[in-house]
Amino acid sequence: PRIEFEKLTDDTIGESSATVKQRIDKARDIQTTRFQGNKTDKNSDMSPVEIKDFCKIEPAANNLLKTAMRQINFTARSFHRVLKLARTIADLDNSEIIGTNHIAEALQYRQRPPI
Repeated sequence: PRIEFEKLTDDTIGESSATVKQRIDKARDIQTTRFQGNKTDKNSDMSPVEIKDFCKIEPAANNLLKTAMRQINFTARSFHRVLKLARTIADLDNSEIIGTNHIAEALQYRQRPPI
C-alpha cells in the first residue's frame, strides 16, 4: 500500500537493524521450539493439520479472517497462507495467540491483481 506523506516526512527514527535482527532471531527460536519433534521447523512449511494445532486465533481475529475470506473469495491455499503469515507476525510480536492486528497485517501483504 502507498505510504502516507506524513510518514515519509516524519522525523521519528524507526527500529535499528540490530533491534529488528533480535526480534527475528527470537521469532526463529520460538518456531524451533514450537516444532520440536515435527517434520517442519518453520511456520511457512506447516501442513493444514499443523496450522490447526499451532495457529490459535482470538475470536475477533477469527471474525476478521472470516469476513476477509468471504469478501476476497479465498481458496483453501490462500486461507492457509494468511494464517501462516499471521503466525509469523504474532511470533515477531512475541504473542502466543494470533490477534486481529496480526491477521490484518497478513491480509495487507496479499498480492492484488493488477489494475
